Amino acid sequence: MIEVKNLTKQYGNFTAIKDVSFKAERGSILGFLGPNGAGKTTTMRIITGFMPATSGTVVIDGLDIFSESLEARRRIGYLPEIPPLYTDMRVEPYLRFVAKLRGVARAQIDGALERVLEACGLTDMRGRICGQLSKGYRQRVGLAQALIHDPPVLVLDEPTIGLDPRQIHEIRELIKGLSGDRTVVLSTHILPEVSQICDRVVIIADGQVALQEKLSEIPAGTSLEQVFLAAISRERHTVRTEDEETLEEVGAGRA
Repeated sequence: MIEVKNLTKQYGNFTAIKDVSFKAERGSILGFLGPNGAGKTTTMRIITGFMPATSGTVVIDGLDIFSESLEARRRIGYLPEIPPLYTDMRVEPYLRFVAKLRGVARAQIDGALERVLEACGLTDMRGRICGQLSKGYRQRVGLAQALIHDPPVLVLDEPTIGLDPRQIHEIRELIKGLSGDRTVVLSTHILPEVSQICDRVVIIADGQVALQEKLSEIPAGTSLEQVFLAAISRERHTVRTEDEETLEEVGAGRA
């Protein structure tokens, strides 16, 4: 389970995200949607412990990502937008290396390796050099490294970006099969991805949560695209109104 409460990240005077809160239940796939620059990647990096927050909390499988960082991160599998591969290594040695970094016991590494190679469709690619793989297979290796320690939480940031239609279909099917007892957060701006594989959606716009909804509760005849566009339009209107009120208050004070 992932619980995000009032998460804020500031860079000087710029606020990347503000008071972001949502939950992802165990066994569910949560779609984290938003236009480019909305704050999705910033949120994912904070959730996975790669970046500190200015304020707020994140609880991963009952552990605070800030005060219990090491234990919390052991429960997370993370695939960033660009898979963290060593391009001059072959697939099997690379995954063995990641397993050791992730603390997989030596006696369990062989079993963990075979499990992720089969799950990610990489059995025939184990001897290939990572840098010589197609983008689709590099994404598969990225998923394998995120799964090698069998984490209860999986965070995927734009896992199908830049793939062709066949590769997108393959990766989507793979992600659908990864939930079960896991909690999966899928950050993307591709709406069909969320419609096809997610249980719940969180839409972020201008650094703030604009909508949280179960896909099953979206009214019949209403597309996710319509919901998305309405949510981000409403959020941007709210932000503009707040900015205008602030300017008016400043102007009144000067007067």
